[in-house]
Amino acid sequence: MPMEIFLLYFLFINIIVFILAGYDKYLARKNKRRIPENTLFFLEAIGGTPGLLTAMFFYRHKTSKTSFIVKFSLIFLIQAGLVYLYLTNKR
Repeated sequence: MPMEIFLLYFLFINIIVFILAGYDKYLARKNKRRIPENTLFFLEAIGGTPGLLTAMFFYRHKTSKTSFIVKFSLIFLIQAGLVYLYLTNKR
């Protein structure tokens, strides 16, 4: 996959998850039906970790919910491990 396509995908998925997390915070304040956490986790897992982390701090969203933080961290650690394995086996 050419690097430009990968970077565009990465940018796109992070913008989407950032906007969705903000929209979920808006829905929470209005006591409306929320975006499922699994949707946010899926977007995180397919490359949206920086966007979701940024949204969590920017909107102060889900930062005090321990179960969300644990699941977020687990996905991040798996991703970090996969990147590490990819980079060390590339030689």
